[in-house]
Amino acid sequence: MTKTYAIMVIAILAEIIAANALKSSNQFTRLWPTVISLSCYCVSLFLLTLVLKKLSLGVTYAIWSGLGIVFVALIGVLYHKEALDLPAVLGMFLIIAGVVVINLFSSVVNS
Repeated sequence: MTKTYAIMVIAILAEIIAANALKSSNQFTRLWPTVISLSCYCVSLFLLTLVLKKLSLGVTYAIWSGLGIVFVALIGVLYHKEALDLPAVLGMFLIIAGVVVINLFSSVVNS
């Protein structure tokens, strides 16, 4: 199961890179950010197919998208100088709490 989570982490990192490159691509008008974005999304989705051999679709997608949302938002604040208000921070806290609950208590993950 450790290998599955390692693959999931790499898939999430690829998705985070892809999303940030997507913003830098300026609606696909800049070549290299566009290439990076599309390539990283392909890598991320391929790695998710590997994770799906061990984890259910719902759990896999919840972890991948939830952690991706939080880290993309944090990078948006730090790198792109975007602002987050209290409801956004609270919502992201709830996403992280949901991922933790799934991983600690779900029989689907621990089977």
